[in-house]
Amino acid sequence: MTGFHHDVLVLGGGVAGCVLAARLSEDPDRTVCLVEAGPDHGPDPEAWPRTLRDARALPRDHVWERGVAVHRLRARVLGGSSCVNGCWHTWGSAADHAEWTRAGGPRWSAAGMAPYRDRATARMRLRDVPDGEFSVWARAALQGARELGHDAVDMGAPGPPGRGTPLLNALDGLRWNAAFGYLGPARSRANLTVLGDATADRLVLRGGAVVGAEVVVAGRRETLTADTYVVACGTFGSAGLLLRSGVGPADELRALGIRAEVDLPGVGANLSDQPGVFLPLTPTPGLNAALAAQDEKGELYVSRMLVRAASTHCPPGGWDLHLLPSAGDPLFGTLPPGEYEAGIAAFVMKPASRGRVRLRSADPAAPLDIDPGFLTDPDGHDLAVLREGLEMAERLAATPPLAALADRPASHRPADDELRARLGAYWHPVGTCAMGPDDDPLAVTDGVGRVRGVANLRIADASVLPTVPAANTQLPVLATAELLADALKEGDAR
Repeated sequence: MTGFHHDVLVLGGGVAGCVLAARLSEDPDRTVCLVEAGPDHGPDPEAWPRTLRDARALPRDHVWERGVAVHRLRARVLGGSSCVNGCWHTWGSAADHAEWTRAGGPRWSAAGMAPYRDRATARMRLRDVPDGEFSVWARAALQGARELGHDAVDMGAPGPPGRGTPLLNALDGLRWNAAFGYLGPARSRANLTVLGDATADRLVLRGGAVVGAEVVVAGRRETLTADTYVVACGTFGSAGLLLRSGVGPADELRALGIRAEVDLPGVGANLSDQPGVFLPLTPTPGLNAALAAQDEKGELYVSRMLVRAASTHCPPGGWDLHLLPSAGDPLFGTLPPGEYEAGIAAFVMKPASRGRVRLRSADPAAPLDIDPGFLTDPDGHDLAVLREGLEMAERLAATPPLAALADRPASHRPADDELRARLGAYWHPVGTCAMGPDDDPLAVTDGVGRVRGVANLRIADASVLPTVPAANTQLPVLATAELLADALKEGDAR
């Protein structure tokens, strides 16, 4: 591969990378190379592993590290998290766009992002949940939420709090991932090259610009060159790549023996994810039997509804909690045949706490040091919202439709240590290469993904979002990549 030159080199073939490669290669005069650390299973969905095709499962056979906490999980396959997540797509609130507009300008407003959301919805074949896919548990949860006063809302667009269903990229049980939806129509283009099983190690900088990207393929180190370099390795991977390249906090880099090329303190900082707790319930024999019948017919999905709710700490008109009732096979662990897990998770959607991504070493194969910073905000905001979310989950579990299907534990107010011990994550990290105005000392990128201090380098994935949306991040990240692909095209035209 050494000696090959492209107009654009996209490093990272996850959700954002697939969008970028497909959109940028629409111009036949622009050569594009997409590099992915994981395998490329090809253009035919039927040739992909069954675990990745099955929309009912959360596969763990294509990740960077196994047996780690959920907040550390990273997909390692072309298509990224769209190959291994819950197939859910929801949209955030007006407050999200206000935050992003302050950081990146008017193109990040609700109106500015709406066309990109619509593009992503079409490419990913997103659809509503059909009536036949509701389990007895999901129907009861929707009814219980209605009885508590949660109005029906559209989860795929900005709006008020309420109950509803996500949009799904599940087609007759097939997980329609970003490699299918975006790269599928683009693979035949002569100007697009897709390299699987190729790990991006570092960028080579000289004179304030990138002059090459070192990639490891089958144990060999190769150098790829381009006019423009776009990093789309995800919230964890993009920060890691920049740090290994000498772009980040200078003192930390020098301590690892890495030459500091550009001192950017914000690289790896500002990590934001959505913590939550799970209220376990005990399914009745009737619920177990109903779920077993659906499971036998291949119709059982973990969850098909949610509630977006506002705590007393939430500004008017928005929401800062997701209540997620689920019943089915355990996400982690196993149960005897014919027995299923049931419960309600409460997630803090707009956390104040921030974490950090650091390097353990300059070796790209070494695990990253990922600290989510859950519940560390000094004012205790996140812990307070989490408590209210757990109380809401208990009230939902007590509604007659759900109480008839599952027994709940006696209500009690858990101590802080107990809540922390039960803490989980929604798996929606953002922010480690955050966009921001010129006077923001932690801003890594501007509103079109350009990296400060490096002339021909852009970031185009969830890491540029300065705050996590009050939503699952799959659809917002698809729209973000669409937006930043257009911005790069506009830069070509200027």
